[in-house]
Amino acid sequence: MVSAKTEDRLVRLIDRLRDGRLHRAEDLARQFGVSPRTIYRDMGKLSAAGLSIAGTRGEGYRIIPAITLPPLTLTAAELEALNLGLAVAAEVGDPALQGAAETLAAKFDAVLPTETIAEGAAWAQALRSQGKATRVFTHLPVLRAAVQARQKLRIAVIGEAPQVVRPLEVRNWGRFWLLTAWSEGAADFVTLPLDQIESAEPLPELFVDEPGRTLADHRP
Repeated sequence: MVSAKTEDRLVRLIDRLRDGRLHRAEDLARQFGVSPRTIYRDMGKLSAAGLSIAGTRGEGYRIIPAITLPPLTLTAAELEALNLGLAVAAEVGDPALQGAAETLAAKFDAVLPTETIAEGAAWAQALRSQGKATRVFTHLPVLRAAVQARQKLRIAVIGEAPQVVRPLEVRNWGRFWLLTAWSEGAADFVTLPLDQIESAEPLPELFVDEPGRTLADHRP
């Protein structure tokens, strides 16, 4: 089972790696206050969770998109729906559905390039380890609607005080669903795992793009 501290570091690693640039393990280790060996293990966990990690030790790591499924071409939204469906099916109390989710994940992985996604066994293990897809499913419609409508939200994250945010993007990275937002209270960007959100309340206030607070500013 992944600890809360490790999960928080994995989310911050995703946030760092998704800029498309190569990041050396030694640099990441200094930034997050851990050893390079820990970073290597983290990369293994991210790969097992379905992220497309490119790079090797000594050269650096980055996340690359993984959309094409021969002979189908999936859009990002379709791949996200598939990931969510598998994760939810793996959590229900029906052993038959849980087994079907794992075998479907294995079949899905079998037709993808090996550099694109983790093997089926690792993916199935990642499904079991997350254990929070129901919470993701509950908040996903509200968050998506708020991003589209440019509507502020009051977000309550487990163990933290509620905060008002400007939701900028909801995106999945393998088995991780993340909300990128501008926090009004912190006056900074935040990346929130959907499975850690306890409540998401739409507020009557809308927002417009302002310099320094847009998604492009977060990922130059």
